[in-house]
Amino acid sequence: MEPFFVYLLSIGTLFLFFIVFFKLIRIVPEQQAWVVEQFGKYRRTLGPGFHLVIPAIQKVAYKHVLKEEVIDVPPQICITQDNVQVTVDGILYLMVVDPEKASYGIDNYRFATSQLAQTTMRSEIGKIGLDNSFSERDRINDAIVKSVDEASDPWGIKVTRYEIRDITPTDTVLEAMELQVRSEREKRAEILKSEGEKSARINSSKGDREEAINLSVGERQRRINEAEGRARALEVVAEATADGIKDVAVAMSLPKGRQAATLRIAEQFVGQLGKILDTASTTVVPHDLARLKAIFQTVLPSDARVLDPGRSPAGETRPSEGTRIADSARGARTQGGQA
Repeated sequence: MEPFFVYLLSIGTLFLFFIVFFKLIRIVPEQQAWVVEQFGKYRRTLGPGFHLVIPAIQKVAYKHVLKEEVIDVPPQICITQDNVQVTVDGILYLMVVDPEKASYGIDNYRFATSQLAQTTMRSEIGKIGLDNSFSERDRINDAIVKSVDEASDPWGIKVTRYEIRDITPTDTVLEAMELQVRSEREKRAEILKSEGEKSARINSSKGDREEAINLSVGERQRRINEAEGRARALEVVAEATADGIKDVAVAMSLPKGRQAATLRIAEQFVGQLGKILDTASTTVVPHDLARLKAIFQTVLPSDARVLDPGRSPAGETRPSEGTRIADSARGARTQGGQA
């Protein structure tokens, strides 16, 4: 019996040694902190690494993760400043910075911070209207983080940020919002259409005005050009007439010039008379052709009238200019009588 009892005692002692050994040794993982109590009183906080804890005297009471944690804040009904009911939920980010305070400052810091975030969110939503609740998310998040962080500081908790995940109004409010958005879009469409028509009319009127100005400028320039052309034509005609009169005056001052001019006038007279007799259906000529001689004597110069119509200055007998013109007139009369 004694060897067997000794054997059992050895095995029990070895087993107790291993249990005490493993209870004595504590290895804390990275980003964790263990709170050790001795006889029920806080002793120390174990960081990452190898540690020895006296069994039955010391024990690990709390284990905290120092990494940032994500807590889902349950949805809750909030009332905005304009008395609209909305359902809001969010996400809270926090981390333990003081394991001792997190262990003894509050029983359940996760639940406490979640409830505090809900109450703060309800308060912040009540300060703004429904229209601003969607655009004021950043300000609401900052206000919730500031409020919860100040309240959780005695608990050894650091609230890093808060994000509103969703804001859901009731069905009736959603329908009213859709109608409002539709009316606003129709209003903007009408405004844009009216502004487009206004711009089109203004551009059209400006175009008509510029067209009228261009036409008037073109018409003015055309009239100026025509007037300048007519003035230039009159100047040319006047210059030509002046040159012709000057040449006639010079020719009249030459010997026999006045007589040549008189003969030219007589020829034109006879020519025009013949044209009249050719085109007229009824012709009346003077019965006394001697009157034509009086006409020629009127237009002939005085030196030509003193001469004998039948004689030349040298004494030669030749028909005078008046006789030749009278013969031409008589022939014209004869042709008119035959016609």
